[in-house]
Amino acid sequence: MPGHRSITEAERLASAKLGGFPIRREQMAAVANIHRAAYAVRQHLENSVLRGSDLTWTGFVVLWVVWIWGESETRNVAEEAGISKGTLTGVARTLENRGLLRRAGHPDDGRLVLLTLTDKGEELMQRVFPAFNEEEAFVTEQLSDAECRSLADSLRRVVLQVEENGEERRHFLLDGAEPAPRRSGRRPKN
Repeated sequence: MPGHRSITEAERLASAKLGGFPIRREQMAAVANIHRAAYAVRQHLENSVLRGSDLTWTGFVVLWVVWIWGESETRNVAEEAGISKGTLTGVARTLENRGLLRRAGHPDDGRLVLLTLTDKGEELMQRVFPAFNEEEAFVTEQLSDAECRSLADSLRRVVLQVEENGEERRHFLLDGAEPAPRRSGRRPKN
């Protein structure tokens, strides 16, 4: 049945479906809830504070990375933002057309592109980030400061596990083979 289901209902259905599988339920719940929480928070922020500034989540993250790190190469911005360089190209072009970001060739290597915030982009981030942070406080309102620190530390350890050991694990799982290229989801017409 289509429509919204609560997290409790989703967990109940998964438990019923997977009752006979030898799985690690706590780990499954942790990873599933990382995804659910990330999606819920992203949707809330896009539909509230970012909507008023006509920003997507990805556009905001790109501006955030350049705001915090200063002038940066596109490859570094894409990596920090968790997006492909191709996606960054489109996002950066949009932000540049809005006068928020400037793209320029690297002075020492013409193959590289540098991104910097414009004065307008700097002003936007100074105005939007406090409102964004208020919504961060809203979505974590049911947690104490200590619980927020604990959650942040736990999630940081998840990220470090993947960053430090993920490549070796992928190598093991793929029996030494390179991963297949990603597909867009579109399949060739027959």
